[in-house]
Amino acid sequence: MEFWDIYDSNKNRTGRTMKRNDWILRDGEYHLTVLGVVAKNDGRFLITKRVMTKAWAPGWWEVSGGAAMAGEESADAVKREIKEETGLDVEGWDGGYLFTYQRENPGEGDNYFVDVYRFVGDFEESDVKPQEAETDGFMLATLDEIKRYAAEGIFLHYDSIKKAFEN
Repeated sequence: MEFWDIYDSNKNRTGRTMKRNDWILRDGEYHLTVLGVVAKNDGRFLITKRVMTKAWAPGWWEVSGGAAMAGEESADAVKREIKEETGLDVEGWDGGYLFTYQRENPGEGDNYFVDVYRFVGDFEESDVKPQEAETDGFMLATLDEIKRYAAEGIFLHYDSIKKAFEN
């Protein structure tokens, strides 16, 4: 069973944990998620398409990400998520942490911080091994293509992370 740390409003661990997707957080409590923008040296970005069996946003495009496990540091979590979802090991690549944003969902028990990272490296499409349970394919997209998907309402989190694409 997977557990997540519970954080306070200052993004400090409280010493308490919750079961994955248990949604027991009180107002002022948070869990930590991470997003990793992966860019090629040529300026294109690796994006994946969510499987249609996802309960939330099936078929939408996104960057790799997920929840940090209890005791896991943010940087380790994002590298793990990228590796699990794309097969790419971004350890030693240029880039790293960019910024954090937070989501408040009062009364829903699902408040969270999102640490956003960007990694830039030289890789080939053949290096990408998408996680079949999570993704229904991938593409190397230009910023204009990502903006178009966002305008169509099919790119997850774009408004919150758009500055991660524009460095």
